[in-house]
Amino acid sequence: MTMKIPQGALIVVANGGSARVFSNVGDARAPTLKQEALLEGMNLDDDGPAGSMPAESSASQLDEATFAKQLAHGLNEGALNHRYEHVVLVADPQTLGRVRPLLHKETLDRLVGDLAKDYTNLPLESIQRALS
Repeated sequence: MTMKIPQGALIVVANGGSARVFSNVGDARAPTLKQEALLEGMNLDDDGPAGSMPAESSASQLDEATFAKQLAHGLNEGALNHRYEHVVLVADPQTLGRVRPLLHKETLDRLVGDLAKDYTNLPLESIQRALS
């Protein structure tokens, strides 16, 4: 996969329960990732999922949907407050499907690309290789 990831871009690698946030400290031709943060769902029971969930949803499905909402909210807040210029979103297909509809136009304008893969538990070098 070849995706031009501008220098300074945020790269968010997420699954249903956590997200690793990186920045590209290299350039667009040879991305070099530096981990900035590890995000995990907070107050999942208090916050609740976005949208409607089937009545038979398990607790883990509800938690995953809630985390996706929190992740989208964080990305939107960052875009609206000009905390980043470019973002790449890498998440398992289900999480990506939950986050994308919640993204604000400002966030979508900064979205360089997305990838439906769960790379959250891969070592940094493997993520970097997969994105270059």
